[in-house]
Amino acid sequence: MSHTLTAISAAAPLAAGWTVHSLWFRRILDQARRDPLTGLPTRAAFEMHAARLLSRARCAVLLIDLDGFKALNDTFGHAAGDAAIRAAGERLGTWVHVQNGAVGRLGGDEFAAVVRMPHTTDLPLELRTLHELLCQPVKFDGRLISLGCSIGAYHGPFPGPSLPTALRVADEAMYGAKQAGGGSLIASNPTPVYLTVNGRRDGRSGTDFDAEGGVT
Repeated sequence: MSHTLTAISAAAPLAAGWTVHSLWFRRILDQARRDPLTGLPTRAAFEMHAARLLSRARCAVLLIDLDGFKALNDTFGHAAGDAAIRAAGERLGTWVHVQNGAVGRLGGDEFAAVVRMPHTTDLPLELRTLHELLCQPVKFDGRLISLGCSIGAYHGPFPGPSLPTALRVADEAMYGAKQAGGGSLIASNPTPVYLTVNGRRDGRSGTDFDAEGGVT
């Protein structure tokens, strides 16, 4: 019995050490899956969660892009741009959390979300609410900075297209909303309309080549 107790006593600190190491490793792994500026999941982490949601229920797939972001950066500086992205990420994250969905920052001033949406009639009101939330002014350096955004959404039958296809369609809807001056636009056709160049919608940054043969 005494040998057993001695072995248990010796193993306890080792087990505690492994527990601490495991918690540390999980924390590091979670940080790696999150965007450092907004705290939202990165593209890869978002895609994993979003794909699971799409396979289980009828969802709306959203792509959000801030309006006038380059002008904001040029006028107020990159620190102001970072503040706008942080604010947009926090607001979008709060909205998606209420919807029990998936959200992520894809890069730059572009975000994506997937939320359960069984009824088509519910989506327009939800998008108006989200748009108003995202467009609230951002406090920076003692002033209020105006913020705008365009939201594209794909919402179709279940089961629907793959996540990449749904995001492509949502991106096209977002482009339509932006061309109309902002707001939101919903697409229900799962087939993309625009041509694809370098894996992206024709006309987007990253789809044009300059005279040197590089991507612009």
